[in-house]
Amino acid sequence: MYETIQFIHSYWAYLVLLMLLIATFNAIIGFAANKEYSATNFRIALFTLIVSHIQLLIGIVLYLTSGNMGRWEGGMGEVMKNDTLRLYLVEHPLMMIIAIVLITIGYSKHKKKLTSRPKFKMLSIFYGFAFVVVLSRIPWSAWFN
Repeated sequence: MYETIQFIHSYWAYLVLLMLLIATFNAIIGFAANKEYSATNFRIALFTLIVSHIQLLIGIVLYLTSGNMGRWEGGMGEVMKNDTLRLYLVEHPLMMIIAIVLITIGYSKHKKKLTSRPKFKMLSIFYGFAFVVVLSRIPWSAWFN
């Protein structure tokens, strides 16, 4: 079961990255070009929100079924001394949760704006920061094995 969840989590991450990249650039271009906010823009932002939340749920299941919970027995000090454990047990989960919180806040704030330019501004700021956070803590070595 763990291998299946890990496979899904790994490949769903490509969809999350792609959607986050598209949504961020769409918002930046819409803001810079002073475009009208349309239903397509709304759908891009919403789909990005949905796929990222699905990835979070898959990630939580993966974290709980990985068998790594036993590695916490040595305490936080032992986990923090080991680069690999720290990445997988602390840094990656925490930073991805922060990224999804940023996506959620950006999506919620953009809906409250009444005109196009502020909508694009909210999306570009929050989705852009989320994209940087996601890129900072992807376990690249596991992706390119």
